[in-house]
Amino acid sequence: MDIKQEIKELREELTRANYEYYMLDAPTMSDYDFDHKLRRLEELEVAYPELITPDSPTQRVGGAVAEGFREVIHPVPLESLQDVFSMEELKEFDQRVMEAAGQLVYDVEPKVDGLSVALEYENGVFVRGATRGDGRVGEDVTQNLRTIHSIPLRLPEALPRLIVRGEVYMPKSVFHQLNEERELSGKPLFANPRNAAAGSLRQLDPKVAAKRRLNIQVFNIQLAEGKEFSTHTETLEYLESQHFRVIPHTLCRTIQEASERIMAIGDGREDFDFDIDGAVVKVNSLSDRELLGSTAKFPRWAAAYKYPPEKKTSKVVDIVVQVGRTGVLTPKAVIEPVRLAGTTVTNATLHNQDFITEKDVRIGDTVLVQKAGEIIPEIVSVLKEHRPEGAVPYFLPERCPVCGAAVVRDEDGAALRCTGAECPAQLLRHIVHFASRDAMDIEGLGPANVENLIQAELIKTPGDLYSLQAADVAKLERMGKRSAQNLIDAIEKSRHNDLSRLLYAFGIRQVGQRAAQTLARQFGTLDALIETDEETLTEVEDIGEITAKNIVEWFSSQQSRHLIETLKAAGVNMESTAEPVGDGLAGLTFVLTGELSTMTRKEAGERIQMLGGKVSGSVSKKTSYVVAGEAAGSKLRKAQELGVPVLDEEELLAMLEK
Repeated sequence: MDIKQEIKELREELTRANYEYYMLDAPTMSDYDFDHKLRRLEELEVAYPELITPDSPTQRVGGAVAEGFREVIHPVPLESLQDVFSMEELKEFDQRVMEAAGQLVYDVEPKVDGLSVALEYENGVFVRGATRGDGRVGEDVTQNLRTIHSIPLRLPEALPRLIVRGEVYMPKSVFHQLNEERELSGKPLFANPRNAAAGSLRQLDPKVAAKRRLNIQVFNIQLAEGKEFSTHTETLEYLESQHFRVIPHTLCRTIQEASERIMAIGDGREDFDFDIDGAVVKVNSLSDRELLGSTAKFPRWAAAYKYPPEKKTSKVVDIVVQVGRTGVLTPKAVIEPVRLAGTTVTNATLHNQDFITEKDVRIGDTVLVQKAGEIIPEIVSVLKEHRPEGAVPYFLPERCPVCGAAVVRDEDGAALRCTGAECPAQLLRHIVHFASRDAMDIEGLGPANVENLIQAELIKTPGDLYSLQAADVAKLERMGKRSAQNLIDAIEKSRHNDLSRLLYAFGIRQVGQRAAQTLARQFGTLDALIETDEETLTEVEDIGEITAKNIVEWFSSQQSRHLIETLKAAGVNMESTAEPVGDGLAGLTFVLTGELSTMTRKEAGERIQMLGGKVSGSVSKKTSYVVAGEAAGSKLRKAQELGVPVLDEEELLAMLEK
């Protein structure tokens, strides 16, 4: 078959399969076939780069944005809407438009709580995407928008120019999964799906945006050259025919009908996989819209009804404490069932001890409850006039309710955290961290496989990894004999790691990679470190009083001692194999940027640290040297601006050898 023809057919097949999967939820091509065809297309495009086109399915994740985001001037401004907060204000809006244009038909849509964008097509091909910005000037986020599979890269009808407006959002299901993953890796959680979507869309690396699985609801045509429409409904039907994901919408012939639809949307908001912060009422006739026009800020033909935060009273029946995957103790009020924002609520978050103390929440109290951000039920206030006699202040336990280990307060926050090295509530997070690349580096032991091992009750502590049998592992979901043996081999290999990796794998608070390396080199063996007191530890470089206290407390824990004995019995190395620390680079701070040819940046950083130097991720006036490899970016420019000395790879190697 002719190469051009094969590429053309592959693109058509993959584009159709993508539409069926992401838009129709009715795939006809198996995942295996899709991946196989996509790989073949990628191979052909690598061999014939001159045949790559912007609408190819392989271009869903393009190159990284080089220098932030370029500005885009919107040919048609992306206007904001006037908010109304009551049915009375909505009726006033109706009266204003009727006085100007007579009796009108309205289109009512849910208002997605996301990030507004404009998508631009030329001759049916997606060429540009930009954020709303201030309505007139936005940011070019084309590469990140390409990662959203519900945005078509080529349209069935090739208009000379088409600009559509939509709202990018993170589906609720993806948001909860993303936060679980961030919790496991110790990263700060996103507050809500909108923040998560906005942060994802503004990533400089589209590969990060692609992993966030964003989606979009398209709700307006901004510009359509060569096409005429008479109503908003017609435009939405056209967009649907062009394979866009179009916002759910309902025609209403009176403001009363519109009001009823708004209430129905509010009552059913839990059924949407996206957050909403209101409902939008639009005049359906495009000629009437033109007649009504816009003010300096808003179109006169539309209004956004904002749902008032619903608050109801309930009674605190009990307060229970949950231990999260990172060991944080989270108190939760068990309340008498109450209907809020379309769902029945029986629990409300109490956040932490500071929140409980500030609100003075006690068991038996009558409280006012609302959904924070329409998502999480929380207690707004306590109606103390209804407090029963004998109600006492509540305090979180001093010991973990799951494993009994001591509880400590974070130095930089209000969270209380369990210190148990073998706490069952933290098992998944502990083992994922233990096996991570910078810790014991057990290849193939990601969150999914760890969860399978835990559910099969094959492991209850990190130490149990070293007694796993390939035959047992092979029985797990998505595991065969070969995969199981590969995992066992990776676990076996990890027994011989340097002590520094084991120390980092323990997850002792404030003991990161650098501190673990320093401790391993300084004390040589785990036993020597265990026998060291706080005062001696504080004399070690980069180990302060708080870190020293954390180390001593961790090693004095019964669970920690049990874990260490299990690992010793399994033959895990407890000694440092690293070369002694030199002091040739002591007092110097290095920043590494770009690609090095003889070693990775990580390897270079380790060699610098072995000689007493420090490695930083950002350039400042305190930086001693910036090491610039190929394709060095903004860090090199900042070094030049600040007058920081710049080394190439050869100069760094010479310095290390000297």
